[in-house]
Amino acid sequence: MQPTPPHTSDDREIESLAEFDEVVAAGRSLSGFRVQAVDLTARTKTLLSVDSAGAVFLGCPMAPEAAAAVRTAGALVFPPVPGLPFDPYRGVLYSPDELFEALDTGYGSTPDARAYAWFQQTRADGDIFASMLRSVHDDAVSDALDELLAGARVVGVMGGHAMARGTEEYAGAARLGRELARAGYTVATGGGPGAMEAANLGAYAAPFDDRMLGEALQLLAKAPSFGPSVTDWARAAFDVRERWPSGGASVGIPTWFYGHEPPNAFAAHIAKYFANATREDGLLARSNAGVVFLPGAAGTVQEIFDNATPNYYESRGEPTPMVLVNQTHWTEKYPTWPLLQSLARDRSMESRITLVDRIEDAPEALKHLGG
Repeated sequence: MQPTPPHTSDDREIESLAEFDEVVAAGRSLSGFRVQAVDLTARTKTLLSVDSAGAVFLGCPMAPEAAAAVRTAGALVFPPVPGLPFDPYRGVLYSPDELFEALDTGYGSTPDARAYAWFQQTRADGDIFASMLRSVHDDAVSDALDELLAGARVVGVMGGHAMARGTEEYAGAARLGRELARAGYTVATGGGPGAMEAANLGAYAAPFDDRMLGEALQLLAKAPSFGPSVTDWARAAFDVRERWPSGGASVGIPTWFYGHEPPNAFAAHIAKYFANATREDGLLARSNAGVVFLPGAAGTVQEIFDNATPNYYESRGEPTPMVLVNQTHWTEKYPTWPLLQSLARDRSMESRITLVDRIEDAPEALKHLGG
C-alpha cells in the first residue's frame, strides 16, 4: 500500500483515518468533504463537535449517536452494508493479499471467490439493490484508479488468458513487462492469468537482476494454469513474491464478470470490476502511452477495435500508439491488421500503429510511435 499523501486544499475526499485526523487537526470543517470507507467508531467525540454540514459519509462505521449528530447537522450518511464480501464504498484499489486472504484454506474461501459467488447469485436474482451496490463499487474503484494513475505514463499490455506458464510465449510477455517498467512506464493489464499475469510479473521483476525472472519462471511452471486448481496456481505466485519481496508495482484491471478467471498476484494494485464493459473501456482509456497487443482470441480482437475506435475519432490528431505483436497471428489466424490499416488510412492513425513479428521489438516500436 502506498503511503497516505498529504491533504491539499482542493482534495475533498478523505479515504483514511490519518487524513480525517489531519483535516480535523488543522481546524477545518468537514463541510463539503466525502469521507469514504473510514472506520470512525473511535472518533465519536470529534463527530459530535466538528461542523459536518454538507459532508457525505460513505460506508463509514460510527457510533449511533455520532451518526445521528452528523445527520442533524446536515450531512448525508450512507451506512455500511452488512453481509457483503466486498466494500462498495472503498477508497483504494485492491491488493493481491486482500483478494487472496485465506488462500491457505482454499481459493473458495478468499474474498475474491466469495465476491464472485455473490455476483453470480445476485445477478441471477435481478435484485435492483444488488445492482446498485455493484455500480457504486465500480465507480469507487474507477475513482481510486484515477487517483493512483494521475501523472503516470501507462502502457496497456493485452493478450490471451490461455497463455501457459512455462512456455516461451509467457516468458516473452514477462520480459516485455520488465522492459516497459524499466523504461519508466506503468504497466497495466487485464489483471488475469496468461499474458496478463506474465506482463505484471515482468513489471514485478524489474527492480531485480535479470536472473531473478528466469528463476521465477521456473518456479511458476510447476503450476502452468489456473485449472484445475486455482489454489495451487495462486500459491505458486505467492511463493515467488515471498522469495523476492518488494517487487515493482504495476496495475491489473480484472473483472468478476469472468470470475472463473482469477486475478493474478503480481499486480500491486488491482482495480477489479463487476461490469466488464466499464473495465474494458477504463483499461484502454487509461493506457495513455500506448497499448501492446499480444496474440489472443476474441477478447483481444475486441480490445484492438475498442482501442481503435476512439483513436479513429480523435479530433486533436493524437491517437495513442498501438503495437500488434506476431505477424502471422494478426494477418492470417485472426486477420485484424488489414482492417486496422484500412481504418488508419482514413484518419491520422496510420503513423501511430504498427505490426511487429517479435515481442522483443515491441518496446522500441512503441517508443518510435511516440509512446
